[in-house]
Amino acid sequence: MIEAIIFAITIVLPNLALMGLGFFMQRRGQASQSFIDQSSNFVFNYCLPCLLFFSVADSNVDYAKQITLIGVGILVTFTLFIGAEIYAKYFISKPADQGVFVQGIFRSNMAIIGLATVYNAYGDAGLSIGAVYMGVVTILFNILAVITLSRVSKKVGDTWGSRIIMVFKKLSTNPLILALLAAFAYKALGLPPITGVIHVTGDLLAAVALPLALICAGASIDLKSMLRLSGLSMQASIGRIIVAPLMAIAIGLAFDLSGVHMGVLFLMVASPAAAASYVMAKAMGGNDVLAANILAFTTVVGMFGMAFGAAILRALGLM
Repeated sequence: MIEAIIFAITIVLPNLALMGLGFFMQRRGQASQSFIDQSSNFVFNYCLPCLLFFSVADSNVDYAKQITLIGVGILVTFTLFIGAEIYAKYFISKPADQGVFVQGIFRSNMAIIGLATVYNAYGDAGLSIGAVYMGVVTILFNILAVITLSRVSKKVGDTWGSRIIMVFKKLSTNPLILALLAAFAYKALGLPPITGVIHVTGDLLAAVALPLALICAGASIDLKSMLRLSGLSMQASIGRIIVAPLMAIAIGLAFDLSGVHMGVLFLMVASPAAAASYVMAKAMGGNDVLAANILAFTTVVGMFGMAFGAAILRALGLM
């Protein structure tokens, strides 16, 4: 059990340390909102795509063997989505709250917290598997988010057709998805390995991705929002921190996942609420204050939940 606890601390503590640095910089006035916004855009548009592309292009992972993991991830996402929708229908009265609540439960921060923790746990091999998982499930996240947030809209004349077009635009211009598709095509065509200046430059950008993203996540933490939890935001946070990981473990065990596959599934699903959930809720007329509260609370508390769950799974020999 001691070894399992050390493993859990090892994979979570570096992330918490970098987030703590970001929070410290923000409190000292060394990380302004402009810095956070510009750095986040830089990471999202350039660094993370390089990280994902080269992690897949350089790997020797047999992606055909990841079909079960991806299928389980899709099933977990749909189960959480449907369960949260049923709960919202019967226990949440305001349409502006319902979609935000549902999104807060099924949508996790895979691109930053999830990938960083998977890398800490399993290195490059785990990162490659996590990147493929993230690419597929991210598409599903965006589609389901639009569906659940479509209860309300600030735009007059907004229709299902316009929402579908919006989803396709988001997916077709998402740099993370484009990077993964390019990497899959590169592998499928059997092209020679990328070397020289291009690879070195890509490696340098990739090395920046996760540390800078975690610093920005820490600098974005609003303690007032985190501590100003309503009953509804607490319910959603419990769903994200406790219910979602337990659901992932149960379904993963039902499909005989273990080792790195169970580890990737758990760490991706157990990650805090996605930062994109706040942006999308605000854009589509949802309760953005509720989204911010869920995001802040799960970002901090969820990391400890990930460590606890990882220690238990490690002790049981499941990851």
